[in-house]
Amino acid sequence: MNYQVLARKWRPQNFNEMVGQDHVLRALVNALDENRLHHAYLFTGTRGVGKTTVARNFAKALNCEQGINSSPCGQCQACTEISEGRFIDLIEVDAASRTKVEDTRELLDNILYAPTNGRFKIYLIDEVHMLSNHSFNALLKTLEEPPPHVKFLLATTDPQKLPVTILSRCLQFNLKPMPPALISEHLEYVLGKENIVFETAALLEIAYAADGSMRDALSLTDQAIAYGHSEVKTQDVREMLGTVARDQIINIVQALISSDANKVMEAVAQLAQMSPDYDNALSEMLALMHQLALLIQVPAALEQSVLDYQQIKALSQTVSAEDIQLYYQIGLIGRRDLALAPDMRSGFEMILLRMLAFNPVTSAAQTSAPAAATTPAVAARPAPAAEVNSVANAAGLAAPRPLSDNHVAPLDNQSADSALKSGKGADLNAEWHGIVSALPVRGMAKQLALNCELIAYEDKFIVLNLSTEHKAMLTPSVEEQLTKALSDFFKRDLKLKIESRGFQHATPAVAEQKKAEDKIQSAHQSIENDSVVQAFKDNFGATVIEQSVRPVKD
Repeated sequence: MNYQVLARKWRPQNFNEMVGQDHVLRALVNALDENRLHHAYLFTGTRGVGKTTVARNFAKALNCEQGINSSPCGQCQACTEISEGRFIDLIEVDAASRTKVEDTRELLDNILYAPTNGRFKIYLIDEVHMLSNHSFNALLKTLEEPPPHVKFLLATTDPQKLPVTILSRCLQFNLKPMPPALISEHLEYVLGKENIVFETAALLEIAYAADGSMRDALSLTDQAIAYGHSEVKTQDVREMLGTVARDQIINIVQALISSDANKVMEAVAQLAQMSPDYDNALSEMLALMHQLALLIQVPAALEQSVLDYQQIKALSQTVSAEDIQLYYQIGLIGRRDLALAPDMRSGFEMILLRMLAFNPVTSAAQTSAPAAATTPAVAARPAPAAEVNSVANAAGLAAPRPLSDNHVAPLDNQSADSALKSGKGADLNAEWHGIVSALPVRGMAKQLALNCELIAYEDKFIVLNLSTEHKAMLTPSVEEQLTKALSDFFKRDLKLKIESRGFQHATPAVAEQKKAEDKIQSAHQSIENDSVVQAFKDNFGATVIEQSVRPVKD
């Protein structure tokens, strides 16, 4: 028996077998069951989302010998012949190849004749937007008042090109692109029935590559089966599609966030070993930054079914929304100009270096004053007063007014050293808060320190406690950065040990979050007690927009 491709073999034979498009199917099922039938239907949507399949199943429901209903029997002559594409009263027309007005008139000449075998004579015109203006004019009158035995089913990927006179005479149904999770789920079902070994991550790769088209997904799956010797494996699919390994893109973005140019170049060198498509790599990076921006600002908007969700979530806690927007904009413009570079790799590297160069934190700021590490849940910690004064004096400037802070770590490492050795419990951790704010690190290393509790300190050892929910940010390179920063601060080689146990005291991140929440609460209280605001409320019925209230910066 000849092999039948998956896209044809698994084409739904009735509405119950269709995946997705519930908003369209509901309307058609109700119309069929209640016998409220229009004479012309227009199905729109991108390629491979089921426009023609819906139309054929609708034709089957109209002509089933068991009667008009939303669940045709699938066994009668009409159902069988429609499934096999040989039903004489279903006239399928490819408008792309029959654009002339003579073709349309020839088609309409037979419209008055009654159907041969079926209940209705059905005209299924695919890519109807390709008809010429004269063809539309020829169709217009018939489409408005067809004989009672005729139904028009029109399909198009570009409804904007249809004249409004045609649109106004049809019931229009817009089929949506399939979400990757739904495509992946259906592929699992199909491959399970086909007894094909697969990896779930490989199916997600195919689902994203299909770009909303179930037909494309099934075609790519066919190709993946052949490529992988009847198995669908993640690495094989990536090689077949020419996509970049997701973990490599994450490594590059992680190095960017850490402002580590050496790590960025190392990650690019690893990527280059795969001979990647750098335009595709940049596209993947922009998609990742979009997901990061969603997680930072609108967490509920990102589905948890996306690839590497947990890694992306951990990464989102190490970068500010402003930095992601900067990286995204530079990458977007860079992708436009990538083809103009002497070679694609150098162009790709220059885009990354531009992201590092335009980062608002300068090298001077990193060495003399702590960078402001901001996340959606962690407010930026101001530099300790002693350090701010020291920097100002070194620059020959007048020192700014002191910042209010209960636990200000001294800039002198010896004072910090003695305080830690003599401190216990809450006092020990309070000193840690000040030290973290003074460490000249940023990015993931800074976030690691912010989310740790100090539980032990000796001459050569520092023991920290990290919550399990933040363990994803603990990588060898990040731990190495933090160890070096602490060793530099105390002017001796230190060994760092990071454990995960129950917290006894608030981490710097939690403390800063509480501080930010208190400021917001104080700002709301100040607004409510303001006499001018009260006057506006009393005299004009004004209300305070809660989201607009912001605390005054120190």
